[in-house]
Amino acid sequence: MISGPVVGGRSAKLQEDYQSSIDLLRKETGKTIRFQRATDYAAVIEGQRSGKVDIALYGALSYLVARTSGVRATAVAAALAEKGGSPGYRSYGVVKTGSPIHDLAGFKGKKVCLVDPNSTSGYLYPRAGLIDAGVNPDSEITAVLAGTHDASALGVAKGQCDAGFAYDAMVDKKLIEKGQLKAGELTTVWKSDLIPGSPIAISDDLDPALKDKIAKVIQEHMNIDYLESHGFCTPGKCMVDESGDWGFVKVADTFFDPVRHVCEVTKAKSCTAAE
Repeated sequence: MISGPVVGGRSAKLQEDYQSSIDLLRKETGKTIRFQRATDYAAVIEGQRSGKVDIALYGALSYLVARTSGVRATAVAAALAEKGGSPGYRSYGVVKTGSPIHDLAGFKGKKVCLVDPNSTSGYLYPRAGLIDAGVNPDSEITAVLAGTHDASALGVAKGQCDAGFAYDAMVDKKLIEKGQLKAGELTTVWKSDLIPGSPIAISDDLDPALKDKIAKVIQEHMNIDYLESHGFCTPGKCMVDESGDWGFVKVADTFFDPVRHVCEVTKAKSCTAAE
């Protein structure tokens, strides 16, 4: 069994961020769990399509692409940033502080950093935001695909792009904590509607009893409180994923219908096929 690839960052650091969750799955399922990192969301999709990945962490868009392209996998849980909160996050449109750009309309004619065509918060929702602001994302910006959220935000900070998009915690927390970005270095000029939290999808080809067991572990035990109280990690230093989320909560496939709606509005090619 392979715990599916994720996107962004260094492999060694990602392995460290997910180690407590991997150890949890190993202990409570009795199965061998091997962690693998992918270079992009298309690789995550193809890994699960080929049967090489049993458990995959997707973005909401890449999960829908996987489903519509015939991948036999179903979301069983979504990431929850804070205990008691809603399983979701936002996309930010950012500029370097001091920029004359104050809203998405100002992105017109500019070089704009995006993440990946299969990224929900780094591509799909930004396209919807630009369209709503009267900017054609296909012809009225110069798009730069940075590949990861950190690269997109840092591309703006370094002046490689006039503006860009990344998910909220990357801008507000992660890059600042890593010392790669100074507080106040970027200004957020746009925030998206709440985006359904990143799902964990399990292959439908697994034995049903095993699939149910894995799903229950993820839904009920893959969170900071449980991991700390059961000795999987050191209190105060516990991680369940690379985003610093509190944990995962149970969701159904219909939870991702808002993303399906944005796909209908934007007619984005990335909604129907991995690129």
